[in-house]
Amino acid sequence: MARRPNYGQQRAEVNRGKQAKQEAKQREREEAVARRKAEREAQGLPPEEEPAEQER
Repeated sequence: MARRPNYGQQRAEVNRGKQAKQEAKQREREEAVARRKAEREAQGLPPEEEPAEQER
């Protein structure tokens, strides 16, 4: 006999997958920033100015 679908469990699996994808993308961005900073330091250029944070 077929089991009843567990929609809560299915939604949790989807959310875990989305969260893992977001975390991987964020890691890639942070690594790219670190690479750019290292390249600028190796060239002897001053560090880039970070944009001022806007308050909401």
